[in-house]
Amino acid sequence: MKVDIISRIKKVLQDEGLRFTKQRKAVWNELENSNDHHDADKIYENIKLKKVSVSRATVYRTLDVLAKNKFIRKLDVGDGRIRYEAKTSKDHHDHMICLDTGKIIEFFDEDLENLQDKIAKKHGYKVIRHTHQLFVKPIKK
Repeated sequence: MKVDIISRIKKVLQDEGLRFTKQRKAVWNELENSNDHHDADKIYENIKLKKVSVSRATVYRTLDVLAKNKFIRKLDVGDGRIRYEAKTSKDHHDHMICLDTGKIIEFFDEDLENLQDKIAKKHGYKVIRHTHQLFVKPIKK
């Protein structure tokens, strides 16, 4: 599967007039191998820590191409910084964002999915895709 994804990414980059370089591969690897939701600057820093010489412009441009072609998902959690996650390796899930810590918790709830479908059907529609984010605060005990 990973080889197929890489070949698809190479094709997309080629179509955009870009080469598949070790720097662009590092951007993809950072997203594919992480369970975190990092912004572009954190992705850039993580790649630099791995001793890969990369520019911020390459990171941003690669993220834009990957998002445009649906290899990754952009998450706007309301703090002005866009976060990213790979779409290809993860099952569908929703997000809870802690307003105190900024922590992003992934979750899946079958009842919630069924309720969304039921509501859409009640109004004469079918859910094609959705983004569900809950902004939460810890319960004080």
